[in-house]
Amino acid sequence: MRTALLDYDLPDDRVARHPTTERDGARMLIVGRHGLSDDWVRNWANLVPPGALVVLNDTRVRKARVLGRRRSSGGRVELLLLGRQTGSNDGGRGEQWQALARPLRSLRVGGWVDAPGLEIQIGERLDDGRITVSLNATDCDTVDECLERNGHVPIPPYLGREDEPEDATRYQTVFADKSGSVAAPTAGLHLTKSTLEVLAQRGIGVGYTTLHVGLGTFRPVSVDDLDDHPMHSEWFEVSPQLMQQIAATRARRGQVVAVGTTVVRALESARDKSRAGHVVSQAAQTRLLIQPGYEFGVVDGLLTNFHQPRSTLLALVAAAIGPTRMNDAYLVALSRGYRFLSYGDAMWIPELLK
Repeated sequence: MRTALLDYDLPDDRVARHPTTERDGARMLIVGRHGLSDDWVRNWANLVPPGALVVLNDTRVRKARVLGRRRSSGGRVELLLLGRQTGSNDGGRGEQWQALARPLRSLRVGGWVDAPGLEIQIGERLDDGRITVSLNATDCDTVDECLERNGHVPIPPYLGREDEPEDATRYQTVFADKSGSVAAPTAGLHLTKSTLEVLAQRGIGVGYTTLHVGLGTFRPVSVDDLDDHPMHSEWFEVSPQLMQQIAATRARRGQVVAVGTTVVRALESARDKSRAGHVVSQAAQTRLLIQPGYEFGVVDGLLTNFHQPRSTLLALVAAAIGPTRMNDAYLVALSRGYRFLSYGDAMWIPELLK
């Protein structure tokens, strides 16, 4: 796919800087087979087809943004901790992580950065602007405890502001469980405990997958052809329980509804090639890039947000409803005053292209 087909003009005033007052108070554009209509996220649970299984991403966003100062000069340093190095201790006082840093050019291998609750030694430089760092907890039992106590919520840079107290709860889903993301699965931010109660009352099943969201999800595509884009890797898990839930849903001819593109990516990465509509339980890394021409094997419906221009998330939506319908939907959303990106409004796609 030509990346230019994923471009559109997003006015700065359409980027939602803060969440709605109520989680389910966002607007929702319904993209049906025969047209577009307006609704509210609070009504979404009543629109899910009977017999369906709703799948949520239960990842939890770490307070992964760390502000510190270089021990040698006192200069300010900002680190975004992307995740532990493979083979690093998990849950201890000293750990090896990968990170992004700025200003990167001022950091030297072996140098030290002091941050609240942590002392950080700079390691080697990797590709893609990443570095390795050694984290040592100084006034906590574990690194994770120090991050939760002293770290900052890594809200997206395009919000153009520092994190605020409300972000600690609102940039986290109500069902967040397994820590590991540096960005939220944003479609899930709209859902409340009441949403889940309505689904249960209607006999709609709810299942959970885990995909730890990385920064690559939100990075714009810089190549002209999407086939040339070096797709980022993200860790996901589909449990035996979810595999069984999907099998039971297929047995009753129900639909599998994904809340968010991260759920789509996890489920489609785990698709069972020998049984249409099913998945295989697994925990692995995925580099799956979904773009127009992709044939969905597991997911039937999708609740999602409005995404950045020239992003792989937008390519997934184009695959779900077709590039022409996607462009029409985005133009209509802009003309009707919808709010975009992480804290913005939602789009409900009851039926994906098959």
